[in-house]
This record gives sequence, C-alpha cells and structure tokens, in this order.
Amino acid sequence: MSAPLDRALVPPALQDAGMLEALATELGTPLFVYDEDDLRRRCRAYVGSFGAGNAAYAGKAFLCVAMARLVAEEGLLLDVATGGELHVALHAGFPPERIVFHGNNKSNAELTAALDVDVGRIVADSFDELDRLEHLATERSARLSVLVRVTPGVEAHTHEFIETGTLDSKFGFTTRDGVALEAARRVVESPVLRFRGLHCHIGSMIERLDAYARAVAIVVDLCAAIEASTGTRVEELNMGGGLAARYLATDPLMSLEEYESALRTTVKECVANAGIGEVPRLMVEPGRSISAPAAITLFRVGTVKTIPHGRTYVAVDGGMSDNPRPVLYGAGYEAYLPDRIDEPRPLVCSIAGKHCEQGDLVVTNARLPDGVRVGDLLAMPVTGAYGYAMASNYNKVPRPAVVFVRDGQARVVVRRETADDLVRLDQV
Repeated sequence: MSAPLDRALVPPALQDAGMLEALATELGTPLFVYDEDDLRRRCRAYVGSFGAGNAAYAGKAFLCVAMARLVAEEGLLLDVATGGELHVALHAGFPPERIVFHGNNKSNAELTAALDVDVGRIVADSFDELDRLEHLATERSARLSVLVRVTPGVEAHTHEFIETGTLDSKFGFTTRDGVALEAARRVVESPVLRFRGLHCHIGSMIERLDAYARAVAIVVDLCAAIEASTGTRVEELNMGGGLAARYLATDPLMSLEEYESALRTTVKECVANAGIGEVPRLMVEPGRSISAPAAITLFRVGTVKTIPHGRTYVAVDGGMSDNPRPVLYGAGYEAYLPDRIDEPRPLVCSIAGKHCEQGDLVVTNARLPDGVRVGDLLAMPVTGAYGYAMASNYNKVPRPAVVFVRDGQARVVVRRETADDLVRLDQV
C-alpha cells in the first residue's frame, strides 16, 4: 500500500518536477496544468473510432476558449448545455453547425441565441421545450434539426448524482407508456422541426459496458416504433458519453476500442432484430474521458497537523472551490509530491482544503512519502474534468489559472482571478 504513484496516471508532458515547480512559482497555486498533446491525442482517438462528425466533446467537463478551439481543430462536434457554454463556443469561433445544444430547462433567450446562429442540433428535453421551439422557429421561418432525448430506465452502476438514464430522471422523455414515441411523433409532424434522431445519456463514470448494451436495445426498439408509427426513419442515434476515467491506481483502465465495438456491435444486432431497414448513424459525446486524464492540479502545502490518536492532515491552498467532486459525491483521487514521485508513500493522511468546512477534504485517505513539509509542491492527477468547470468563489477564494503545456512550453489559457475580480460585479 505504500507503493509509489502509478506514473500512468500522469500525462507524459507533466512528469517533469522542475517544470512544475517553475510553473507553480511563477503562476501560483492552485494551478490546473494540462498536457495539450494528450488532449489532442484523446480527441483524435474518438474521431478515429467513431468517424469525423460522430463524436461531440461534452463542454461541461471543461470548457474555455482555448479548449473550444482545440476541439474544433481536432474535428469533433461540441456539446453545450447552457447559453453560457454556447457563448464561449461562439466567442472561440467554433462553427455553430457543429454544435449540439443540450439542457433540461433551456430558456427562451437560450433557444433564441441558438436559433440566431443556426446551431447544428438541438436536443429536445420536454414537451414544454417543444412548444417553445415551434413558436420561436415559426416566428423566424426557421427549420430546426432536433434530437429527442430519451431515458431508457437503465441502471448505470454509478453515483446517483451522475446517473441520468433512470425512469425518474429530470432529463428527457421516458421510454415507458409511449411518452418518448409521442415526443418523436410531435417532432416528425411539426412543419418547423426536423426530426434527426434520438439522444440517450445514461450517466457518467460508467465502468460496465453492459449498461450501454441494455440502453441501446431499448432505444433501438423505440427507433422501430417510430418508423412503424410515422414512416420516418431515425437517422442518428446519439448514445451520449459517460465512459469512466481512471482516477485511482485501483480503477480499471477503460478501453475506447472495446467501448466503440460494444456500442457498434449492439446497435447492429438490435437493428437487425428489430427489422429496421437501415442502421442509424452512431454518435457519442465524450467529455471526462478526454479531459480528465490530461491534467493535474498543483497545490502548495501550508500546514501539516497530526491529531493525537487521530489522523494527519496535510492542508493545501485549494480545496472544494477548485474541485467540489470529493465533497459532492465522494470522488476519489490520488496525490503525490512531484519531486518525489517514485518514492514509496507510507504516510496515510487526509489532504485538507482551506475552506470553512470539515468536509473540505481533497483526498480523505491519501498516501504520501514520509517527511511532507510546509512549502512542498503537491499534485493531484486526473483533475482535467469537472474541477475548473465546477469551481467557485466559496469563502471568496479566487479561481485558479489554467495552463496548457506543449513541447515543453506553457501558455496560460485562463488567468488566475484576482481580489479585484471578487468585487467586480458589486454595485456599490
């Protein structure tokens, strides 16, 4: 249990302790550091597996102008879930026809913004939204491409907060009692909406591919019902994202090739069994599996405190404001000292954040080398997804900077917030 960190958790370009110390000294900590080549390699792998235009990067995992431009350059579509994410994408010059617009409660303003730039696809999530879409499209004499989001009632074997395909989900149209079929029929019959296909996202951090197979079977049966009921074939079948990332040394390494094969094989088999004439175009929306493994977060140790007959706390200058995942749903991470990465880690400790919450523990049961000292640089790997994206200013802590590293050169893509940024919206 005191083994050194598994170096496979750290991207190749981010294993140079000297470079990391220099970045932390120059730019401060906490600091998100991404291996840009690793990001690009993972994007290309999805394009290679599913084909150009069939993989959409899920912007909610991590999005900034630089990331949107990288995704565009690597040939992926972009999934946005709010007007804010749409604004970032457009500001980055991302082609609107390659944008997939999600959201379970899109406002009229958000839908109008999407219509004004003619986004490629809008994923309809409710009958109320279909009402708004038809009204807005009619006003503009527009014709919108729509995917109907369906919830198949599949257990994804992940945390309930990131499980989105159950029957009681807030997302989409249930496949029970003909609800999803009625939504699809509504789109097909609309004079201003163009039915492109179905969307199904069953959750995040999924490690069991059989969950996808069960979802595919249910959704393909719905495809057959839509074709029989309306005479319209389902052109696209978007099975969302959710493939797990390897956060801990004990976590399984998920294979993109096995994921792609399982999806594609199951779709073909189910289509054949359902008697559908043509296999729908298979699409996916990876987020975490692209951005999470490509980054680490750097912290500076500020306090080392051993409680008599209790645990040892190693306190760092970040916490739940730069990564709320451990507090929200007990997400686990590894930790290490970059300049001692290959040393045994016999010290069992809790890495504590600086916030006024006892629950602000970045890693509850971390392992580090003996002799951790104040001022040491500490790193957490696999923090490229849902860290900066979910960051806050709790306790009025400025959000960290984000750096991309490529060919030994670092560039700041998101600057660190300052104390002045904390009051820039105040109106007094």
